[in-house]
Amino acid sequence: MSKIEPFSENIFVTRPVFPPIEEVTEKLRDIWAAKWLTNNGPQHYMLERELEQYLKVPYLSLFNNGTIALMVAIQSLRLQGDVITTPFTFAATPHVLSWNNIRPIFCDIDEDTMNIDADKIESMITPQTTAILAVHVFGTPCNVEKIQQIADAYGLKVVYDAAHAFGVEIDGQGIGNFGDISMFSFHATKVYHTLEGGALVHRNKNLKQRIDLLKNFGIKNEDEVVMTGINGKLDEVRAAIGRIMLGYVADEKEKRRKLHKVYNAELGNVAGLKLMPKCDENVKLNYQYYVIRVDEKVFGKSRDDIYDELKKYNVHARKYFHPLCSEFTCYRQLNSSRAENLPVANVIGQQVLSLPMYGDLTADDVKKICAIIKSISK
Repeated sequence: MSKIEPFSENIFVTRPVFPPIEEVTEKLRDIWAAKWLTNNGPQHYMLERELEQYLKVPYLSLFNNGTIALMVAIQSLRLQGDVITTPFTFAATPHVLSWNNIRPIFCDIDEDTMNIDADKIESMITPQTTAILAVHVFGTPCNVEKIQQIADAYGLKVVYDAAHAFGVEIDGQGIGNFGDISMFSFHATKVYHTLEGGALVHRNKNLKQRIDLLKNFGIKNEDEVVMTGINGKLDEVRAAIGRIMLGYVADEKEKRRKLHKVYNAELGNVAGLKLMPKCDENVKLNYQYYVIRVDEKVFGKSRDDIYDELKKYNVHARKYFHPLCSEFTCYRQLNSSRAENLPVANVIGQQVLSLPMYGDLTADDVKKICAIIKSISK
């Protein structure tokens, strides 16, 4: 086999989609003409309506980022006590609980989907439990039906961290229609973005009113502040860019879908590699990530070996999600964080690797990345 040369430029795990500068400039002219930069301006209003239609949800509230949105979601439902969640997620997921003086209770994850294991949730419920905070990891839907059955049986709220799941659908329903509230992240690294931003979606008009008050200091009008709120507003410039980006998200998703097929074809028969979970045909994915899991005993090298080797070729993968949230200094003292309580998560946390995935990659780029990976197997 011929020698594989390093990429001439760095290949990162993702790259933001940039809208045409001409379209951004045109929208900026509209904002400058309106002389309205923030606080529920026309761009903000129109983006909320357009996203409600795109995501197939009845109510949507825009935020300056997904973390603040998720903090407000917890506050809006008046949660307290304990909330059952997953250790296999980004740090923001348990942090929003802690910032609301709630104790995260970590539940192990499913071997196949890497989402919270719905079959293990019920055994963790106590009188202090008020909700389940689940994550659609890498855009793969949770077992929403089972989670809702458990929540209904015990009178719990269900919040979904859908940061990875923009545009994902189950049986034609937008993923935001499940549970009490779902949060979407519009960070620049996502398949759809507003540079920085986020949203909460839900099915309750009264809840939207409460959420919109909470994200604007609790200000009802010039004379009334009716609750202790926070500043979570999305400005007009980012809302305008979000409106532009809606016109490009379908193309970006299609490019990524094709790259997924190349990864699958190149790595599907490599012993010791487990590829992203396959979803049922009734699930519409967004192809935001491409993830492999490395069985060191079979592959001959560890996940970290692959990670280090790829760097030599200027390919920067990411160990999503390592370390587990349960291993953070601020959470490892919890009983639910003990390794024996999270056997599946602790194994997968040492195996998982996110490979480069963005529309500007070419099929040849992906084939080269896969060739590097295959070249180091035993």
